[in-house]
Amino acid sequence: MDELTKHRRYLVLAICCSSLFLVSIDNTIVNVALPSIRADLNASVAGLQWIIDAYTLVLAALLMLGGSSADRFGRKRFFMIGTATFVLGSLLCSVAPSLGWLVAFRTLQAVGGSMMNPVAMSIITNTFTDPKERAGAIGVWGGVVGISMAGGPLIGGALVTSAGWQSIFWVNVPIGLVALFMTWKFVPESKAAHARRFDPVGQVLMIVLLASLVFTIIEAPAEGWSSTVILASASIAVLSLLGFLYVESRQKEPLVELGFFRSVPFSGATVIAVCAFASLGGFLFLNTLYLQDVRGFSPLHAGLYTLPMALMTLVFAPITGSRGPRFSLVVAGVGLTVSSIMLTQLGPDTSFMWLALSYIVFGIGFGMVNAPITNTAVSGMPRSQAGVASAIASTSRQVGQSLGVAVVGSIVTAGLVGSFEDGFVDAAQPAWFVMLAAGVTVLVLAVLTTGHWARGTAQRVADRAPELVS
Repeated sequence: MDELTKHRRYLVLAICCSSLFLVSIDNTIVNVALPSIRADLNASVAGLQWIIDAYTLVLAALLMLGGSSADRFGRKRFFMIGTATFVLGSLLCSVAPSLGWLVAFRTLQAVGGSMMNPVAMSIITNTFTDPKERAGAIGVWGGVVGISMAGGPLIGGALVTSAGWQSIFWVNVPIGLVALFMTWKFVPESKAAHARRFDPVGQVLMIVLLASLVFTIIEAPAEGWSSTVILASASIAVLSLLGFLYVESRQKEPLVELGFFRSVPFSGATVIAVCAFASLGGFLFLNTLYLQDVRGFSPLHAGLYTLPMALMTLVFAPITGSRGPRFSLVVAGVGLTVSSIMLTQLGPDTSFMWLALSYIVFGIGFGMVNAPITNTAVSGMPRSQAGVASAIASTSRQVGQSLGVAVVGSIVTAGLVGSFEDGFVDAAQPAWFVMLAAGVTVLVLAVLTTGHWARGTAQRVADRAPELVS
């Protein structure tokens, strides 16, 4: 690819960031609309879980496939197909006549999203060849996550209040169409010199594993843990996990390089990503229902209430690079733990100050965790493997968010007695303690996975890198 002018490079960055904004804002903006969707489509708590998890599950399952496919067939082409698919999925979501159709169209959205985000990062890294300039571009890319989190609740609340829940999907269409045109006009085509081999068996097993696991967690409260359906889905999850481990250990270029998990920083970053984003998924899901269904706030009012959390994420995310990963991850663990303790005290009339303070503490914790996850995952890895390690960390984020929504939603469903509005606070109490456990796990791993011994295990994995991919 020919060297682009500075103006053209930053135009490409803006186009790629618009895709990240679309895909990431869909998490927060849709959460705000859940109570309205529940009322309009007569959805159960499990149905609301599927609206979120259909999106995050497919993203988790297809992110790595999307990145490797774009490297092989052309990044610009794949990015454009993904953007068009996402726009189509958004348009169909806005006219979904029932819960089942909405979940199906959310899946289509996620297919497009899995072709956009990893590909956009590949385009950025290939466009910005100067290391210093590339670091700045990646910093801007990461900042867009904070902007989407900060803007999502407020934008979503305003749209739902003024034009109904369908409007949260309409907003994706014009932005996506502009991004599609700009990509066609200004983004150069590029491919990898050596694209990773496809791993179709591993890919199918990953999809089956994630889908069956989340299905088991979400549907068990309604079906019963001893029901034939749940026992069958749980068995499928276990068998697909065993099959996945067997297949991946024998592939030359597997979908997930199992040898990386011998690195303590990498393994720790993966578990931290799952726990932190499970906390985020649970936090957004529970607080949206609490603020609107229990407290009776409008979607816009609820969005304003959660704004302190999003703003803290926006403020603290950029400063995580100024200190080592241990400091950032310890602060993150403390923030997620303390906020969860505070949220266990929620009642039907909890004061605004207590809510705001707990949201601020959660926002600080979550803001400090995102960038160090990637930095810790690639710590000690050779440059040739850093992209794969980063992709696994990104997949772990989506898996965590899916599991967070699945677990806390199922806890609420199982514990709900009486009407939703009257019984939600008590039913949600154990869910906050699950999030507390996730925060404590982040804190413990922050200490264990960033020390001298842990870095030594990463170095040993890096020394074995040629053997891992031979």
